[in-house]
Formats: sequence, structure tokens, C-alpha cells
Amino acid sequence: MGGLDIRMSGVGCRHGRLDAVTGVDLEVAAGERVALTGTNGSGKTTLLRAVLGLHPNSCGSIEVGGRGSRTSADRAWRARACAWIPQKPAAGRFPLRGDELLASSTRPAEAAEAADRLGVGTLGHRPLHTLSGGQLQRMYLARAIGCVAAGAGVLLADEPTAALDFEGQEEAADVLTSLPVTLMVVTHDRTLARRCDRVLEMAAGRLREVRP
Repeated sequence: MGGLDIRMSGVGCRHGRLDAVTGVDLEVAAGERVALTGTNGSGKTTLLRAVLGLHPNSCGSIEVGGRGSRTSADRAWRARACAWIPQKPAAGRFPLRGDELLASSTRPAEAAEAADRLGVGTLGHRPLHTLSGGQLQRMYLARAIGCVAAGAGVLLADEPTAALDFEGQEEAADVLTSLPVTLMVVTHDRTLARRCDRVLEMAAGRLREVRP
């Protein structure tokens, strides 16, 4: 199993004056699959975004593959090292087509092949805002597979099965947990959580382990 390790020490994140993540210490081994559970607003998405570098941590440190994000070169490296499946993708001011999203993985052939396997390969010509929630999640999963093919060692996924029916959830769980990467996934999907090596719960910005 491939992947990169993730190390967090004393991580805190804020939304304005509100503490969203508080004192998180976590080590995720290379190739490990970790599910983050908890109620809405507990800090799960903020923690994922902090690992990705999209949300600044107000204190503590986060290392991916032994590398921090102190310089612009570090941040650019992390953006390539971490694939990302957002929960609520922004359509943007200009309509982005499915094939353009897949191409942004930098490995469009592999991403397009994954889209075919996931049943959305014929939707590349359509703007993302015209896709259903399930189609959009499959398209972003295909893009993530392209990112992994391009060398990403970490996959951060925020509720990647929420818009899928039961059969789609099973299929996505199979794909997510079979990729040769380190996986951190925010989910309320018990099927997906059971397939992970560890399940962690966040409450009021703090993290605790539910089971090994």
C-alpha cells in the first residue's frame, strides 16, 4: 500500500473568533484509511481543509509526508500530494464542464477511464451545475483517481457518498478504500466507515477515537 503519512500536533483552527478545531493531535500512517464522524459543525470539514491547506491553522503543525507548508513551494507540493473531493463543489462564475474537471487532475486519460467505470463518462460535455448530486460526486471521484495516477499520496474526501443511492454508496466505498493512498474521509455513511482502519469522532472541535 502506498500513501503518505499525516502528522498533526496541537492543531487549532478558527472561523473568525470561533474555535472550530481545538488541540488536535493525530498520526495517520501511510496507506491508512481513517473515517471522521460527528455532528454537523463539529469541525470535521475544517480539519480536512486545514490538511489540504485551504484553511489556515491558528496553532499547531500539520505535516504530510514529513513536510510542512511554510513556503509557497511547500504549499504547491501539498496541493499536488493531496487529492480532494469536496462535499459541496462550487460551480464558479463560469460553467465548468465535466471533461475540464477531469483534465484538472493532470491525468485526464486515467480520470476519463475512471468516469467511464463510474457511469458518468458520457457527461463530460455537460456543465457541472447541470449534473445531479450523485453524478457530480462520481465525477469528483473520477477526478481524484486521476490525481492519484498523477502521484497524489493522500485522498481527503468530504461526504463523498452522501448524494448516492445504496448501490452507489457501496461502489464508491469499494473504490475509495482500494486506492493506494492514505485516506481521510468525513462521512455519515456507516458502510464506508466500517471499511476504514480507524473511526474517529469530532465533537466541538475535539477528536477522539471510536474504535481501532
